Amino acid sequence: MTRADALAAVRNPLAFIAARWTPEPRTVQRAALSALVMSVVIVVTGGAVRLTGSGLGCPTWPKCTADSLTATSAMGFHGAIEFGNRMLTYVLCAAVGWAIIAARSEKPYRRSLTRLGWAQFWLVMSNAVLGGIVVLVGLNPYTVAAHFLLASALIAVAAVMWQRTREGDGKPRPLVGRPVQQLVWVLVTASALLIAVGTVVTGAGPHAGDSSEVERMPLDWETVAKLHAVLAWIVVTLTFALWFILKAVESPKSPLDRTRDLFLVLLSQGVIGYVQYFTDLPEALVGLHMLGSALVWIAVLRVLLALRERPETAVELPGRAAEATVGSHT
Repeated sequence: MTRADALAAVRNPLAFIAARWTPEPRTVQRAALSALVMSVVIVVTGGAVRLTGSGLGCPTWPKCTADSLTATSAMGFHGAIEFGNRMLTYVLCAAVGWAIIAARSEKPYRRSLTRLGWAQFWLVMSNAVLGGIVVLVGLNPYTVAAHFLLASALIAVAAVMWQRTREGDGKPRPLVGRPVQQLVWVLVTASALLIAVGTVVTGAGPHAGDSSEVERMPLDWETVAKLHAVLAWIVVTLTFALWFILKAVESPKSPLDRTRDLFLVLLSQGVIGYVQYFTDLPEALVGLHMLGSALVWIAVLRVLLALRERPETAVELPGRAAEATVGSHT
């Protein structure tokens, strides 16, 4: 490597890598998928922290204790669980970083993919800071709810990026009429509201995240849980109606398949939800329900993204892309 190469690598490492590596489309897709998978994993492990009462296993942030960056043996099981979840944030960062590098190096250059990758990076950083605030304020339920909602936003961006790696950059062409599109947007809105109310159920419920006295939202837990169930039935009904409408208008296969997948995920999530409600919220089922929440959100977004197709088209040339990114994020 020459001195000029070294300087170029320091000044703009992404452009330096992109000039020397062209990943296969499948590599870019796998990189985006890995970021999506890790965004779901971090939600599930974060739930495990709360459900095992390890939310204050590391009582401060960014260190684990005032004197140690890592968990100590004296902190036991809870310290190991909380610190382990913090370490998984670095794995998530690595997955997002790989997605950014792969997208930046793809030829021809697709600015939309790198922007989605960077959006994930900043969401991860923001949620890491918010996670620290959650610890510093003693697991305040409102900050815990915001922490989960920001994680859901990360999942949404990761899901969009994964989809975009498998299609072109041409102008979107709708596969269904406007009334169907509007119905799907209602479905997306209802699903987002379902997730938001789910965080309220958590904030008012018995799993506070630590064995000590932790503030809870001043709401009747059973009433909020019933509202959550009503919203779930609304989402199921909308999905069922969407499938019949798509069949009636002889929709292309992709929207039908994605709607069917969503319906199956919703049924599984509904069974878990009712069983956990009538069995006094066992931790294992609550954890499965959190995983189901992430999968429902992904399935809803896939329905939305299946309503259009984007053909391949010529985009920016690699040389122009390299020039355009000089001085940008490194």
